[in-house]
Amino acid sequence: MNTRTAPLPPIRPAAPYAADQSCAPYAEALVAHSGRDWLRLNVPGHAAAPGSTLSDRFGAGVTALDFPPLLDGLDVGPDSPLEQALALAARAWGARRTWFLTNGASQGNQIASMVAPALGRTLVVQRSVHSSVVDGLVLSGLDAVFVQPSVDPVQGIAHGVTADDVAQALRRAPDAAAVYVVSPSYFGAVADVRGIADAAHAAGVPLIVDEAWGSHFGFHPALPEGALALGADLVTSSTHKLAGSLTQSAMLHLAEGPFADRLEPLVERCFRLVQSTSASALLTASLDLARRALVSGRDRITGSIEAADSVRGAVRARGRFGVVGDRFHAFPDVVGADPLRIAVDTRVGGITGHEARLSLSRDHRIMVEVATDSALVAVIGAGSEPDTDRFVDALHRLPSPLTCSDVPAREPLSPPLPGPARLTAREAFLSPSRVVPAAAAVDMVSADTLAAYPPGIPNVLPGEVITAETVAFLRRTAAAPGGHVRGAVDADVSRLRVVAP
Repeated sequence: MNTRTAPLPPIRPAAPYAADQSCAPYAEALVAHSGRDWLRLNVPGHAAAPGSTLSDRFGAGVTALDFPPLLDGLDVGPDSPLEQALALAARAWGARRTWFLTNGASQGNQIASMVAPALGRTLVVQRSVHSSVVDGLVLSGLDAVFVQPSVDPVQGIAHGVTADDVAQALRRAPDAAAVYVVSPSYFGAVADVRGIADAAHAAGVPLIVDEAWGSHFGFHPALPEGALALGADLVTSSTHKLAGSLTQSAMLHLAEGPFADRLEPLVERCFRLVQSTSASALLTASLDLARRALVSGRDRITGSIEAADSVRGAVRARGRFGVVGDRFHAFPDVVGADPLRIAVDTRVGGITGHEARLSLSRDHRIMVEVATDSALVAVIGAGSEPDTDRFVDALHRLPSPLTCSDVPAREPLSPPLPGPARLTAREAFLSPSRVVPAAAAVDMVSADTLAAYPPGIPNVLPGEVITAETVAFLRRTAAAPGGHVRGAVDADVSRLRVVAP
């Protein structure tokens, strides 16, 4: 027989809300909520039932914390634990307002791109942005003026753009909506965000920064300053990358600046448009906990930086490989480096980055973040101290399939310059299209975004002419160990989708 009981009082965070960064109000409230004796007749369908497949595989603690949104005592109301956690995150990063994202920094880039049409018709954007920014161009329908990054001819990798480059591009775009740049790069190169912000503001437009790889910046004196502190107006922060939250969780930060009043309602509307109505409580709680760990973890971050420094020192001392960051000073668009990124030049040691990554994974059970034809990148999370001796020893036990004469003879797999744009990204993406053999696609207009992974920087945008050099680059990337081309019709890039004539 069913019995009716008195309504239970709402769960409140274990620590009272204040400007106390040692609290994790949402995570604490979620744990308290999960500890109650619930009969769950709602979604998710596993209902946190003992003996379910998920609880048997991952543990009952995981399923018990997996609640849907819009629950009293968690995320409903102006003083809910969620609102408290968002306010603490905004204070920690120096933002006017912060949004928690459960679809990664890609969601933040899409939101930022969708906001821009209310400010103008053209986005001045770094050409080496993540493919999610291009997805945002498809969603927004904006025109784009691209700013080409510098490219290291030895490594074949893109860095950033200078303030002068941005100012020149703005002069070509009188209807500019915003400037969109990336800092830091996949290899840890930090751009002159302050100078770029000054250039954007002088032209009367905001600066948007994809700081996906720099969510930890500003939380330790040995780390670069964060983009918000340097004048950026809207910043995407991929908190799961080096700040320690769960994969697919991220944040979007709005600065308290000259564009804040205009941007805030636009960001809120676009956030609602692309945020899931079933946002993960686990991902949200991990963002709350990652913020607390960053704020209170200076000593742990010191250990992480020292661990990364020790790897770079060992690589230099042993002499077989090189440190990619040692060349950063040669590029005017690079003003600093992320010390938690360990970029190793493998080709000088007789092995490509792709081969090195495969061997480290297969033979030594060591995972690294990014590999290219000439290098690999390992990362150490802020607050993490992994077994770096194991990595250094395994690195120097790698085979040398390239002979000394092969190394200079084989050029690094450098991305070619893009072809000219014939249509906007949105026009091309939504146009009638057809799939043709890769060789036949040369000189035709791409209907897709094609991005070599890693690192995921688009090599062809919808609306750009496909060149023979780009086809060769993408096919060689796809054939490399661990290589992948996002957006390709076939894994081997044997066919491409083009705009139908």
